[in-house]
Amino acid sequence: MLNWKQTRDGKTALLIKGARRVGKSTIVEEFAKREYTSYILVDFANAPQGVWDAVKNIADLDNFFLQLQFIYKVKLEERKSVVIFDEIQKAPLVRQAIKYMVKDHRYDYIETGSLLSIKKNIEGITIPSEETRITMYPMDYEEFRWALGDEATMPLLKEVFEKKRPVGDQVVRQLLRDFRLYMLVGGMPQAVNTYLETNNLSEVDQTKREIIDLYTEDFRKIDPSGKAARLFKAIPSELAKNASRYQVISVLGRSAENTDMDELLEDMEDSLCVNFAYHANNSSVGLALHKDKDRYKMFVGDTGLFVTLAFWDKDVTENVIYQKLLSDKLGADLGYVYENVVAQMLKASGNELYYHTWPTPSGKHNYEVDFLLSRSNKLCPIEVKSSGYKAHVSLDEFGKKFSSEVLHSYLVYTKDLRKDGETLMVPLYMVSLL
Repeated sequence: MLNWKQTRDGKTALLIKGARRVGKSTIVEEFAKREYTSYILVDFANAPQGVWDAVKNIADLDNFFLQLQFIYKVKLEERKSVVIFDEIQKAPLVRQAIKYMVKDHRYDYIETGSLLSIKKNIEGITIPSEETRITMYPMDYEEFRWALGDEATMPLLKEVFEKKRPVGDQVVRQLLRDFRLYMLVGGMPQAVNTYLETNNLSEVDQTKREIIDLYTEDFRKIDPSGKAARLFKAIPSELAKNASRYQVISVLGRSAENTDMDELLEDMEDSLCVNFAYHANNSSVGLALHKDKDRYKMFVGDTGLFVTLAFWDKDVTENVIYQKLLSDKLGADLGYVYENVVAQMLKASGNELYYHTWPTPSGKHNYEVDFLLSRSNKLCPIEVKSSGYKAHVSLDEFGKKFSSEVLHSYLVYTKDLRKDGETLMVPLYMVSLL
């Protein structure tokens, strides 16, 4: 955000996209307080009638800004103030007018929103090209540690990773316990705040259920038939099947045949509540060129929400379940939870998500690389294990098949950092460093 302010100098508006409740409004207002002489925050989810009256005549910018200043009782100063349009998707005419506001160059402009590309939110308007776009994700693990008052762990982990130095089993156990707390609470600011205030994981779970209910309502607005909501809620059960793709038919049945699935899935992806990993049909460096839009996996954008969805059958996930998860003593195979958090961490680090499968020599099974990263002109395959299990057959076979393409191979698991042949064994809490 600061880079945008300093380098663009009002030549574009800043558009921050993100899922509901990810903290967009809070961070934008904090930025405005620190970096500008004054600001006006117009929340289109709760704007007074006077704002909507002003919007009707937005072509007259002098009058529009004058009315905003009277309504919000804030004096704007030329090139020293910012106007924030919160939930901009609810005011498409204002978004269209951004082009003229930027050209006017009186103030800076920041827009925040979710579901920004949904057809009904952009119908009949011209999307401005004068936008610098940033995607905001749930708090990553480093930000979560900051919230807990810990600013030492991640710099130390970076140092350990760079030197490829093991830290010992005792330290690993504590680091994993700390990381599992992040998996359970998640990175939604409201859930993190509930944990800090109550130290009660059942209270955190209730907060997460409220957020999931909001997401479900949003999906029903996108798709009144309820199919998008059903696909979202089925993510944990679909991942638990350990299949090589999300099986839409198993969730929607025959009704999937009468649905424009491409549009529905695009809308779900645009919500930023879901992370999609697409099958790369050819594992060469240009992964996007070989993306198979018909073969994909879905992950919940926040793993804390994922855990709550996985135990949705209880009114409030009992603390005993959380405590067992925290101490890694819950009997069920929870490999899919680890896969979800790896997807979340990779996405937050700026990676698009791809995976690759190919048949074993017998043809009865498939090898599978869970994630593929593109680095320079090479690939880095990743396999995720939910335990300390050290076998990495798929990685080895991938390395043989695409030997000239591979830069590094990573096995993500629950033990200490170490090298095993050509594979680097990486503990879960270091995934953001890959």
